[in-house]
Amino acid sequence: MHIALLVPAPFATISGGYAYDRRMVEGLRSAGHVVDVVQLPGRHPLPDDTAKRAARHAWQALAGDARPVIDGLGLPAFADLADALAERAVGLIHHPTALEHGLPESDRTALREIERRVLPRLPKVIVTSTSSRERLQTDFCVAAERVAVVVPGTDDAPRSPGSGGPGCAILAVGTLVPRKGHDVLLRALARLFDLDWSLAIVGSAIRDPAHARALETLAEELGIGRRVRFAGEVDDAALDHLWHGADLFALATQWEGYGMAVAEALKRGLPVAIASGGAAGLLVPVEAGVICPPGDHEGLSKAMRRLIFDADLRRSMAETAWQAGRLLPDWTTQTAAFAAALA
Repeated sequence: MHIALLVPAPFATISGGYAYDRRMVEGLRSAGHVVDVVQLPGRHPLPDDTAKRAARHAWQALAGDARPVIDGLGLPAFADLADALAERAVGLIHHPTALEHGLPESDRTALREIERRVLPRLPKVIVTSTSSRERLQTDFCVAAERVAVVVPGTDDAPRSPGSGGPGCAILAVGTLVPRKGHDVLLRALARLFDLDWSLAIVGSAIRDPAHARALETLAEELGIGRRVRFAGEVDDAALDHLWHGADLFALATQWEGYGMAVAEALKRGLPVAIASGGAAGLLVPVEAGVICPPGDHEGLSKAMRRLIFDADLRRSMAETAWQAGRLLPDWTTQTAAFAAALA
């Protein structure tokens, strides 16, 4: 099969969605498929003229036998080509861009109008969770028979032994954008000033530098700046080190198309404290952590108090998390499922 993945540049961007795309490209190529990665310059997801021109050029340059797969972050740039997309394009939707928290409401409205116009016309849409499939059906009028669910895979990973105490080392992994809810997590932890904890946040600040700076300012204003480390983007070795020494994973995300970092935490046997937005909450057995409504920093704080204070409870939840992680699919299986969805 000849596949062309059209995705906003740069393809090396650090995020769950881009990681999924890269692993699928790698797996499909290893399975003998031909995969062209076409990187689209310009502003995304609400496209500027550069992005629209790049989309038109990329579409016109497609090989006749190529199956075009358009990453959802770049899909709005193809809105003027909706008639052509309806003939052969596949949408790869990690989550609809109209659901991105932190964008101006006018931008979200514009994106919602574009996605409601384009998504129902695509002959096939691949999503990364059942939650996203349901959202496409109810909010974007995409027919159920056109949607295939291919969740991310996971790699084998060693079990995290933890920090060894005496405090609780908390790890959060997620790009520094409003949707990830790092501000909610900081407010939750600030209420636990009487407990011994530290927080490392791994995530790129490139997509929203102003929000990233605001998070650092918030930590200082809340009086927890010395306990919080903004690690930024890190390489695999550094991230493995952070996973190795973590006692608890936390992410107060507003919405997740799947929750790859949450799956990684389970794979490494870490108890989790997360928000229930999107699919993330569906990954976690109730005995493996705590799940609170999105935006509820008070509820999250109360739930995390028990986990931070009670090391025995964390150990019990860690065992459940480890067992749940053993059941998650691997990338080879999910790459085959992706290829089947395209066939």
